[in-house]
Amino acid sequence: MYKNKIVLFTVIFLLTVFNGYSQCAMCKAVVENGDISMAEGVNNGITYLMIFPYLLIGVLFYTLYRYKKKAKN
Repeated sequence: MYKNKIVLFTVIFLLTVFNGYSQCAMCKAVVENGDISMAEGVNNGITYLMIFPYLLIGVLFYTLYRYKKKAKN
């Protein structure tokens, strides 16, 4: 049963990676334009948008860890 879950997770992960390998039309046009400052702005915006979900998940896991640790004592 455990092996089936791993295989299923791997297949789903690979399928999402193949679908997620693309850019929106505006991002592609900005990067192809050759304007370095605009491309850096796009990269900074992507990084800014990417940080917050990871921070929220990290805070959630830390809170759960503290809760479990407190419940154990």
